[in-house]
Amino acid sequence: PFVCAQCPKAFRYKKLLMAHQRVHTGHRPFVCAQCPKAFRHKNHLMVHQRVHTGECQFVCAHCSEAFRTTKHLKAHQYLHTGERPFPCD
Repeated sequence: PFVCAQCPKAFRYKKLLMAHQRVHTGHRPFVCAQCPKAFRHKNHLMVHQRVHTGECQFVCAHCSEAFRTTKHLKAHQYLHTGERPFPCD
């Protein structure tokens, strides 16, 4: 395994270690062409770019409301199911 020199995390592939190390360096190589935002991971930039395009590819089967990420869709779907995935304190 490839072990981070800054923390105890280990990775199966060197590529993943290299990406992880950006957490420690603060390096954000993926810059949005339409605004000054920058990201550590390419996929985070791609999701961000939907803000500029208005693209919402994840659609709720219950009400047809659309979302930019599956995370936002899943959170929305709790409104329909009534499920409360996190216990109250």
